[in-house]
Amino acid sequence: MASFNHFLSLDEETASRIAELFGTLSDTTRLRIISVIFTSEQSVGAIAEAINLSESAVSHHLRSMRQLRIVSSRREGKHIYYRLDDSHVADLFQKGLEHIKHD
Repeated sequence: MASFNHFLSLDEETASRIAELFGTLSDTTRLRIISVIFTSEQSVGAIAEAINLSESAVSHHLRSMRQLRIVSSRREGKHIYYRLDDSHVADLFQKGLEHIKHD
């Protein structure tokens, strides 16, 4: 546990940002969105279809996820494609999934 000592005295701003990240990830719809784009980028329409939610609702969630750098996007014509922003996000999701599936 000695390797975690530097985490025991988080400053308020860092603690707040981590709490905001985990708060965003605590939403079931956002986790379902992450599960759809976990392995490849997808359009808003494809994400909406996969989780049976309106494109408007998916876009709303993606907007807040983009602000926290959970997802990133690229535009191709009229379509916007979303992917996980980096491997840290994928790792958080993967670890959470492994944890709940662990016997």
